[in-house]
Amino acid sequence: MIMAACFPGPPKLRTLRLMHEAEPTDEELMLAYGSGDAAAFEVLYSRHRGPLFRFMLRQVRDHGTAEELYQDIWQRVITARQRYRPEAKFSTWLYQIAHNRLTDHWRAQSHRPAAPEDAMERAEREPDPQTPERQLSAFEERRRLQLALEELPADQREIVLLRLEQELTLEEIGRITGVGRETVKSRLRYAMDKLRQRLNA
Repeated sequence: MIMAACFPGPPKLRTLRLMHEAEPTDEELMLAYGSGDAAAFEVLYSRHRGPLFRFMLRQVRDHGTAEELYQDIWQRVITARQRYRPEAKFSTWLYQIAHNRLTDHWRAQSHRPAAPEDAMERAEREPDPQTPERQLSAFEERRRLQLALEELPADQREIVLLRLEQELTLEEIGRITGVGRETVKSRLRYAMDKLRQRLNA
């Protein structure tokens, strides 16, 4: 696993704020990690591991492939720790790494694999106190949305996920994907129109 492999020594807490003080930002944590504070990475990893893995799973639709790419992304974060500069939000920087890794992955593929039947279930598995009927209904809605997302072109799907799930701005998405704000806006509009048509059919 990432954390066990990368931090053989005990965590150093010199640069982290104490727990009773204000929570450090992602950018502060990454800078602390770049200075040798392993505990800073542990906090950063715990904040972003769930959303990042769900994003990757929705993109590649295969648990094993998502896990492999996910590990590669964190390894790239680890490798870049001393070069990191907070020129943008940490999440923007992180998802730019994810975008680049996905681009490499698609280039190596001749086709997209079919979605595993339980991919959506694994991506969305959360404890739910609601009744079984309501759980089934919610799952069906998520599944319909997932199927509609899978029909989108890859560039539109990525923008939708970054906007709706990661709540990034158009400017941040443009930085991640390497396109201008107006292109992001246009792709998002077309994608949302297609999703509405698909879900209302």
